[in-house]
Amino acid sequence: MNAMTTLTTQTIVPGEWQDEVASRVERIARALAKTEADCLLIADNVNIFYTTARVVAGFVLIHRDGRVWRFVRRPVGLTGENVHYVHKPELIAQCVDFTPRCLALLGDRLTHAEWQRLSCVFGDGVEVIDASRLMSGVRAVKSEREVELLKQDAAMHIRSYAAVPSLYRPGMTDVELQIELERELRRNGCLGLFRIHGASMELFMASVLTGDNADAASPYDFAMGGAGSHLSLPVGANGTVITPGSTVMVDACGNFNGYMTDMTRCYYLAPLSEEAVKAHRVSIDIHRRLAVKGRPGVQAAALYNEALAMATEAGLAACFMGHRQQAGFVGHGVGIEVNEAPVLAPRSRDVLEEGHVIALEPKFVVPGVGAVGVENTYVVRATGLENLTPAPEQLLPLNA
Repeated sequence: MNAMTTLTTQTIVPGEWQDEVASRVERIARALAKTEADCLLIADNVNIFYTTARVVAGFVLIHRDGRVWRFVRRPVGLTGENVHYVHKPELIAQCVDFTPRCLALLGDRLTHAEWQRLSCVFGDGVEVIDASRLMSGVRAVKSEREVELLKQDAAMHIRSYAAVPSLYRPGMTDVELQIELERELRRNGCLGLFRIHGASMELFMASVLTGDNADAASPYDFAMGGAGSHLSLPVGANGTVITPGSTVMVDACGNFNGYMTDMTRCYYLAPLSEEAVKAHRVSIDIHRRLAVKGRPGVQAAALYNEALAMATEAGLAACFMGHRQQAGFVGHGVGIEVNEAPVLAPRSRDVLEEGHVIALEPKFVVPGVGAVGVENTYVVRATGLENLTPAPEQLLPLNA
């Protein structure tokens, strides 16, 4: 999936992705076979990318027996088995050799109008069910090919963060530092787009929080808030000048190849309070303990409870995952999107499986100082959590 690839006449699934995509389709088909659905119709960019290895305007139809059809509106020049060009979804039924009794759609990806229209593709009398949770579960378990992409992403992610202290200039605001970091990310090959799951979730390249702006409540379901620079996007940096005694939390995604690692590191201008140093140390301790406990079969909620217990024992519960407004989770899945399954929250029903990829982010907000804590991306292995973002975790001075 080279960015310089031209679309003259190409196989819709790139040659080097044939086996991987076939494996994904097979896993989806096996999951469908455990439901009443005869087939799944996909219409969103994220899941088309997952099942095709490229984004097209169109649809992917997967039968429970493993057959797959791809319907394209744009771009032109794509070929392959069971590839059909259609200008509207109502033509799909003419291109397949069956009429399902039960059709699965992804309700978390469609508007009501889109759901209604796609429900009628095969005519009246077809039962329609929501397969959102099914698809989420399939995508949550990453293949080794996906893990390798995440490792490649992490390497460039780490390289970009290493430049943060040298990007700082005295008198800078958080917004100015963020602009320099975003430039560094793009220079290193970041694609610049970050997909996030959730109807009211929005995300830009990096979140940089300094001082008490880290304590500003946000409407978004992120671990940390921030007032943002405008009421139309009320999260993150807000123009606060970075001053001595304050921390600077840098939280950015990678996305150098369609897959995203998520990582947070913290910096500061001396002198720094003992409470901030302690809270940061507790964050690292939480990572160490959960990396051992996070194995297949473990309840995601149990990991959240363990993290909260450690924060409470350290006397830091009041500033754990926020201060004025506290987030109700300590980790989430990542991959093609931020906020994939599983979620590490007290009421989560998720159970860890080998191949799950988790961004673990136990963070603290110290009033008058700012946010501290570490976020790493891990893959669940039989022996525990393998760290995909092994960059230095200690608090680093900006003016070293």
